[in-house]
Amino acid sequence: MSEMTRRSVFLDEIGLGPIWLRREGVAALSEDAPESIDVAQQENMSAEIPVSLMSDPAPQADSAAAPATHALPAHDASPSPWNDDDVVSAPPVPAVSLQSLTSPMAMDWPQLQKAVAECTACGLCRGRKNTVFGVGDSKARWLFIGEGPGRNEDIQGEPFVGPAGKLLDNILLAMGLARGENAYIANIVKCRPTDENGRDRPPAADEVAACLPYLQRQIELIQPTVLVALGKTAALSLLGLDSSTPVSKLRGSVHRYADRPLIVTYHPAYLLRQLADKGKVWSDLCLAMSTYANIPE
Repeated sequence: MSEMTRRSVFLDEIGLGPIWLRREGVAALSEDAPESIDVAQQENMSAEIPVSLMSDPAPQADSAAAPATHALPAHDASPSPWNDDDVVSAPPVPAVSLQSLTSPMAMDWPQLQKAVAECTACGLCRGRKNTVFGVGDSKARWLFIGEGPGRNEDIQGEPFVGPAGKLLDNILLAMGLARGENAYIANIVKCRPTDENGRDRPPAADEVAACLPYLQRQIELIQPTVLVALGKTAALSLLGLDSSTPVSKLRGSVHRYADRPLIVTYHPAYLLRQLADKGKVWSDLCLAMSTYANIPE
């Protein structure tokens, strides 16, 4: 199967096939292409996507003890509490001193993995089954950052599994990427945050502060070219913004984190509930790929 055919199959599955294929050349933009796509252009792109293409991905069956493969189990049937445009009551994330941990910025990759696996810096360690360090190419040019592990991620020790993970994998394939192929996937926190009823919740400010140095060290070791923040928690934690800031206010601009371009878009779990916003994610990824194409080697 050719690369074009393979990409077509996955693009059709996420409901963006015709638009993605018509704009196939965006991943290899010429050097004289503009550095970014303005908001008006993005809205025009989104408007071109027919409503009929916005189909929901096929539901995934639960599995009691699924192995860590890409035949991925589904999340809880209950709606995710992570609504990208909801106001989160947690206070802004405080500044983090990297010296507050045992020199994470001096660790190599194996040392960092071991430190995460043994971490007890916050209360999340008491309820976890596994830490979720991240997955992918440790020298990737693209780094995708989500919020934190859910139930299935906690069981398998890998980020983005279940329906949201399948959607993210299809998005990566549409961009010419894959888990382990020029892309790395990580989260703001490495342990699953749950409420008093054992349900997923966004991480609290102190939990983000305790875990963020690990992600900062991952960024330094990976040396990615472009960061993509998936959802509200990732965006606000990286940009240090007030918790009342919605993702919709952050889209359409190239932000900076660790002296690298940062693009903000919606979390795949949010897209499963808001199918109409798939077109907005397409615009965000066009901006990300345009930005990537215009960065000198």
